[in-house]
Amino acid sequence: MLTQTYKNILVGVDGSDQGKLAYQQAIEVARRNNGRVIVAHVIENQVYTMMGYSSLNDSLLDQETENAKELMAECNEYAKSVDFTQLETIVTYGVAKEVMCKALPEKYDVDLIMVGQSGLNAVERLMIGSVSSYIIRHAPCDVLIVHPEKKKNK
Repeated sequence: MLTQTYKNILVGVDGSDQGKLAYQQAIEVARRNNGRVIVAHVIENQVYTMMGYSSLNDSLLDQETENAKELMAECNEYAKSVDFTQLETIVTYGVAKEVMCKALPEKYDVDLIMVGQSGLNAVERLMIGSVSSYIIRHAPCDVLIVHPEKKKNK
């Protein structure tokens, strides 16, 4: 019988329902494995860099950083509400695909990355690609895709 345990679980959150569900599921997987959850939000700062320096770009980046901190505070509150303490929150900058697939797994010895199913439609996935699909193809460890909960028929 295969008994894989996961001690360091990485999950990215972006404020979407898919990210929130993946985060909640990551806590349950960590609880069963006596592991920890590293929850990360990656701010794609190269967009602001490509637009060039301006005070407007700085204020947009500042606002996005504040939103990310609020998102991490919500993650902390949820963990407390379900009596889970093995949590580390990270707000970082870079290309989400690379940070989630290379930098953070190396730094935190990640053995499982959990991702929400992409919220993008088919055209958006074709144009910009999905972070989830990149992680699935390039992750250095196991990846678990959290599917949205099925709506119950009434």
